[in-house]
Amino acid sequence: MDKGVYALVLENTGCVVRVGALGEREFAAGSHVYVGSARGSGGLARADRHVRLALRRNRSPRWHIDYLLLDSHFSPVAVVTAATDRDCECDLARAVAGPSVPGFGCSDCACPSHLFYRPSDPVPEIAAAFHCLGLDARITRIKSAGNQHRV
Repeated sequence: MDKGVYALVLENTGCVVRVGALGEREFAAGSHVYVGSARGSGGLARADRHVRLALRRNRSPRWHIDYLLLDSHFSPVAVVTAATDRDCECDLARAVAGPSVPGFGCSDCACPSHLFYRPSDPVPEIAAAFHCLGLDARITRIKSAGNQHRV
């Protein structure tokens, strides 16, 4: 199983979502990019788990990102992954940066956030951030429920 790092792109309408201990957070309409690590036992399959959760919406939330994946205002539209043995999740979050939701997805590090906002499609920018870190980005566009294709 490949281990690595990923960026999950969600489109959403403007909304307010309660995110566990972070409380209610306002999310502007557009795209949100969640940067995560896939170095655990499931490896890059973690990104696939996020997509499945969003499409089924049938589980209780465990992580910050789960609250968005379970909310009907959010839809996964792309995931960018890279296999690596380097611990570079925080490096990728710094490379993506920009407007963010403070404290989101970063309770185990010193980063200000791992969730970033963009008003339009951020995939080309995210791929460039991966490349700047020397990572070979693999982009998966999510067309509709259960129908994915690789770009």
